[in-house]
Amino acid sequence: MRLPFFYGWVIVAVTFVTMGVGVNARTAFSLLFPPILDEFGWERGVTAGAFSFGFLVSAVLSPSLGRLMDVRGPRVVIELGVGLMGAGLMLATLVREPWHLYATLGVLVGGGGVCLGYTGQALFLPNWFVRRRGLAMSLAFSGVGVGSIVLLPWLGTLIGRAGWRAACWALGILVLALLAPLNLLLKRRPEDLGLEPDGDDASGSAAARPAIDIVDPAWAAVDWTLGRALRTAPFWWLMVGYFCGLFAWYAVQIHQTKYLVEIGFSPTEAAWALGFVSLAGIPGQIALGHLSDRIGREWVWTVGSLGFALCYVALLLLRDTPTPTLLYFMVASQGMLGYGLTSVIGAIPAEIFQGRHYGAIFGTLMLASIVGGAAGPWVTGALYDATGSYALAFVLAIGASALSALAIWLAAPRKVRAVAGRVQRLR
Repeated sequence: MRLPFFYGWVIVAVTFVTMGVGVNARTAFSLLFPPILDEFGWERGVTAGAFSFGFLVSAVLSPSLGRLMDVRGPRVVIELGVGLMGAGLMLATLVREPWHLYATLGVLVGGGGVCLGYTGQALFLPNWFVRRRGLAMSLAFSGVGVGSIVLLPWLGTLIGRAGWRAACWALGILVLALLAPLNLLLKRRPEDLGLEPDGDDASGSAAARPAIDIVDPAWAAVDWTLGRALRTAPFWWLMVGYFCGLFAWYAVQIHQTKYLVEIGFSPTEAAWALGFVSLAGIPGQIALGHLSDRIGREWVWTVGSLGFALCYVALLLLRDTPTPTLLYFMVASQGMLGYGLTSVIGAIPAEIFQGRHYGAIFGTLMLASIVGGAAGPWVTGALYDATGSYALAFVLAIGASALSALAIWLAAPRKVRAVAGRVQRLR
């Protein structure tokens, strides 16, 4: 019995739920941080280092994760992530020493997070869609924003009522009970089910299945391995684009709340701003993902980079004019535009290096993203310590956003494959 044509959207729904739970289970460290400090009295740097160490683990694992996806497929990778994260959260209830924290909420939850998050999902989801690749990935990744609205308030309430250990136990149970059976539905590619991308029937004629047009047949015909990709300019431009893009993203995400409080906003207003960035990101991601299928991935990456640049401009202006209007503008530009980067982060390299070894290539590219995400907050903090102001750091982040957009244009996925909205223009 042939599975239905809409199975690709089932994969999107599974990814939506997995991202909503998995990514937010890792970022819940910020909610666990205060009660852990209160209980043990460890230094803040030592305690927060567990999250940073998990970030480092994610970076180291990304290339290997891509190779594992190429060989074993998404079920193995995602279920591995479920097991690691569930074990890390539940074992965290036994923490007594700092190294216990590093091993559980750092290594295990961090390692599970890279499997369940953007890296793990983008390793296989682009295989399921061609014409609607941007829309599908943006819908799937919007689960992170929805999850933050649903999961984090529940977890915060549970911490207040029963303590951080009970919250870790409950979250671990949720990860295992919900995600383990759900992700058994995953398949690596539609061809495994007798389908084509976008739900087309493989028995149909090629003419009846309009897809992304190949602009450069010689490039598309290459069996791209990681070694071959490393010897091309587009691969390194992608590395630059992803490093700079995530540099700007995480620099503002980590330092925004502290900055807003320092320039005169209340802690409640600063927390509201951070929460509404994620909320604004949901429609922004979906709209920009759909738009990328019509006008091209480079344009949408540019819009996302512009969103972060405008966000930093607003933050600089807020220092002298801390008005609600500027605050709303900062939230909208960061969430509705900036977060749109996630809608094409998997589609861009898939259109350049699509093939049997895409997982290894994308996993290595994500190494640059994660390093950029780790460098952004650190560099921003270091520049603040050196100058006593965020001004220089914010200007640097604006420059990083501009360089990120330029790098994606130079990588030029449009010169390999044209998105569906531009197919008619090429014919």
